[in-house]
Amino acid sequence: MRLLARVAALSTLATVGVLLAIALPAQGRGLATTTETTATDATGETTTLVTTVEATTTLVTTLEQTTTHQIVVPTLPTTTAEAESGSDNGTAAWIWVLLAILGVGLVVFAILLARRGSSHTVAPEERRRRLDNAVGSWVAQGWAIESQDGESAVLRRVDDLVLVHVDAAGHVSARPFGSS
Repeated sequence: MRLLARVAALSTLATVGVLLAIALPAQGRGLATTTETTATDATGETTTLVTTVEATTTLVTTLEQTTTHQIVVPTLPTTTAEAESGSDNGTAAWIWVLLAILGVGLVVFAILLARRGSSHTVAPEERRRRLDNAVGSWVAQGWAIESQDGESAVLRRVDDLVLVHVDAAGHVSARPFGSS
C-alpha cells in the first residue's frame, strides 16, 4: 500500500517536472548572425560591409572606413515553422494527455492517502494507555474494576457489568456485559 503511494507521488512529480521543462523557455535562443558583403563601385574601389544581427535586436553595421552606425530594429520575424505551430491558437494534444496523466496520478494519490487512515493500527502501549484513561473515567463515576487485560476491562457497579474495549485502531468502546 505504501509502495503504491510512493509510486503515485513519484509519477505526479515526474509529470509536473516534464510540464515545467516544456513550459519554461530554453536559454540561449537568438544567437548573433553576421553577414559580410563586398561591393565594387564604378571607380574600382572595393568596400566590405559587415552586418551583425544580435538577439537584442540591435543591428551594428561596420564599413571598411571604420564608420559605425548603430540602428535598433524590431525583433526578427518568426520562421515558417514557428508561425505554423502557433497559428492554431489551441492547446496541443500531448499537453492534454500529460494533464490527464497528472489528474489520474493525483486522484490515485488522494485515494491512497484516504485509505491509509482507515487501516492504521495503534501500538500496544498506546492501546493500553487509552484503556487506562477510559477505565479511570468509569472508576471516577463509581464503577469498580472486576478484571482487566491489555485490550479490555470488565467494570462493575452494584449488579451491572460493562465491558470497555480498545480495538487495533485505538477506538474505545463500552457495552453492557450482562448482569449477575
